[in-house]
Amino acid sequence: MNSVTMEPIQMVDLISQYKNIKAEVDQAVIEVMSSAQFIKGPAVKSFEKNLAEYLDCKHVIACANGTDALQIALMALDLKPGDEVILPSFTYVATAEVIGLLGLKPVMVDVEPDSFNITADLIRPAITDKTKVIVPVHLFGQTCDMEAIMSLAKEHNLFVVEDNAQAIGSKYTYPDGSSKSAGCIGHIGTTSFFPSKNLGCYGDGGAMFTNDDQLADKIRMIANHGQAKRYYHSIIGVNSRLDSIQAAILDIKLKRLDTYCEARQTVASNYDEAFADVSEIVTPYRDPKSTHVFHQYTMRIKNGKRDALRQYLADNQIPSNIYYPVPLYKQEAYAQYWDSDAGLEVTELLCNEVLSLPIHTEMKPEVQAYIIKHVKAFFEA
Repeated sequence: MNSVTMEPIQMVDLISQYKNIKAEVDQAVIEVMSSAQFIKGPAVKSFEKNLAEYLDCKHVIACANGTDALQIALMALDLKPGDEVILPSFTYVATAEVIGLLGLKPVMVDVEPDSFNITADLIRPAITDKTKVIVPVHLFGQTCDMEAIMSLAKEHNLFVVEDNAQAIGSKYTYPDGSSKSAGCIGHIGTTSFFPSKNLGCYGDGGAMFTNDDQLADKIRMIANHGQAKRYYHSIIGVNSRLDSIQAAILDIKLKRLDTYCEARQTVASNYDEAFADVSEIVTPYRDPKSTHVFHQYTMRIKNGKRDALRQYLADNQIPSNIYYPVPLYKQEAYAQYWDSDAGLEVTELLCNEVLSLPIHTEMKPEVQAYIIKHVKAFFEA
């Protein structure tokens, strides 16, 4: 295999994935089109029910996208302007975006250098009398240490909203051997069905999860213009819904989610084995308390070689990405929330070292071998 003859390498190969389920997807779309029940139709109810069963969670409420899911979750908690919400400093902007939009204060804390996730020990010093919510982000496909975070939240009477946009399908295991699905441990969980996610639709979509009946009722109302009964608006809400076509597609892909996760884990293990003897690569950590579903395969490249490696890969037609190149608190929109004495050294380090390689459910062995060969060649030169 060489760069002249092979097909372009993709970070996520959605075309090949679609081809493998084309007949089912096409039929499902035709059925929705034929029914003309495009909004809140049977396909949405079916998907919500099936996802709730998969997650072993009482309530799944679908919405328009993952950012809406976060916003609606926070709206359901009766927060007041100026209330503080703790979140990791190393995450996608959406986590902080909704906090600012609602007039709340995002309080960013550092993450662990191995898991890239927030921990109870890192959260504790940031708690004040204004803190109301903790938002753990299960980054890149691995669940935070939720037992410790939930214990801390209970101690301080705080809500926990899980940002599970990257880890659907991951399981968190407790010391007694029992387990729960990521996103179903806190008071509310949220996720995104953006096409590149492990469970992605062919447009935009998201959902919220909860085991609390009252919160579920309120979330449904907020997502539907603040109404439980049509034209009777009890609270101020928004308009955020998953359309029936996307729900029908997601229902098909949900049946394969575990298989998709296993395929990603296989790719990740192949990378791990190949790079084990490269001293300047730190391969992804696996927390024994969590399964890792590898939404991203994110390495750390030491000794300042990350950008040179990325350019070398690009020169050989191998895509890669940096999640995330600039910390949230150094973004112009969020600089107002940054205490320069906060000490976020790990986030600074990660923004300079992380690099994500292609990983997806249809990766061919010869494609991965080509990627591995060139990564290793860079360090052997």
